[in-house]
Amino acid sequence: MELDPLILSRIQFAFVVCFHAIFPVFTIGLASTIAGFETLHLKTGNPIWQKLSKFWIQVFAVVFGIGVVSGIVMSFQFGTNWSNFSYATANFLGPVLSYEVVTAFFLEAAFLGVLLFGRDKVPQGVHLFAAIMVATGTFISSFWILAANSLMQTPQGLELINGMYYVTSWSDSLFTPSFGYRFLHMALASFLTASLVVAGVSAWFVLQKRELEANRKALSVALWFLLVLAPTQAVVGDFHGLNTLEHQPTKVAAMEGNWETSKGVPLVLFAIPDKEAQTNHFEVKIPKLASFVLTHDWDGEVPGLNEVPIEEQPPVFVVFWSFRVMVGLGFLMIGFAIWGLVLRVKNRYYQSPLFLNGLRLMSLSPFLAVLAGWVVTESGRAPWLIYGQMTHAQGLTPSLTGGMALFTLIGYIVVYSLVFSAGIYYLLKVFRGGLEKANAPHEMEEIERPMRPFSAAHVAIDEEA
Repeated sequence: MELDPLILSRIQFAFVVCFHAIFPVFTIGLASTIAGFETLHLKTGNPIWQKLSKFWIQVFAVVFGIGVVSGIVMSFQFGTNWSNFSYATANFLGPVLSYEVVTAFFLEAAFLGVLLFGRDKVPQGVHLFAAIMVATGTFISSFWILAANSLMQTPQGLELINGMYYVTSWSDSLFTPSFGYRFLHMALASFLTASLVVAGVSAWFVLQKRELEANRKALSVALWFLLVLAPTQAVVGDFHGLNTLEHQPTKVAAMEGNWETSKGVPLVLFAIPDKEAQTNHFEVKIPKLASFVLTHDWDGEVPGLNEVPIEEQPPVFVVFWSFRVMVGLGFLMIGFAIWGLVLRVKNRYYQSPLFLNGLRLMSLSPFLAVLAGWVVTESGRAPWLIYGQMTHAQGLTPSLTGGMALFTLIGYIVVYSLVFSAGIYYLLKVFRGGLEKANAPHEMEEIERPMRPFSAAHVAIDEEA
């Protein structure tokens, strides 16, 4: 059987991106959460906030380490699998990725050590400043990465000359029509992820009756954030959808499973899209609702997939169902936020086992929602690498063979499985240790000077007897 290097390269990049994405989306939000705990401790003097900060810094150290390791190889794939794309976009992507290193990685490197290991070595205000700088660095990194991705989604500010793109306007190429919506959507997703993970872990500790006062406070703060963030994300998602309808109508048509351009289009709740037959099977739909959601007009016109040739249509089944997974999880988050608000009467939010166990399960939901949203974003752009200008096939490395792509794909799967297993192992040890072990007295002088982020979790991952 002949191996297709294009398909294998797309699978490989999708695997690496999906594996890596779940870690930054957590650390971005968690860094800000830690900075918030440090601020509350400095302002109130309440040692509970410092306890929470110490514990979640250990979690941050492990997740940050996995994120760095899993993200490094992504840039290599541009050269090994997508050299035509890398050559064509070098004048833009080269500087942008370099700016990320100079502005974000250097900032994080300067203050990460202070955050992880400097609590008893620097004044409290300096430690808080380090936490804020690390959080700032994560957002600066997101800015550059999303600017690059947004250019591929809604390109502008570039001119193609002899197979190479030249930047005609840096402001236009960085701040594309979709960038603002994309950046805000991702920032809110990061905060939601951190809030739900903190809520889920705190709920687990409350059920076990461990450090009740501290974990109740953490749970309360996380639920307040969830109450604000979940509905806000829905509103931002609506605006992002309207922007996508304007600039990437084919993607929206795939999200809605709409094949023919028409007015008063129903919202399809369930269907099995058939790209070959250009139709849906087993539809369950609500009349005119898609037109109202997308155009805010019950009789608004919604584009159909048949506006473009079938070879320029994305994988409709994947986009259609990924979008529904993302939206469904979003509504579930809103439901839990409202449930938590109702239970706040007489402080029942930490007394309901059903609610607390539900939060434990919900701690996984933001990761699934982020992955589903990323699939919608990237698969919905297919077959374009740069929307409307360069296809995946045109960006592929000409000399790449199917065997080479398969070999590296298997290698990534094996290595990333080992990295993920190690990361989960250390995270579980940190969680089992809890706030008690994170705040237990210890002598830093008795251990070798820490050299890696994982070392910050040393208290919780000591060798078991």
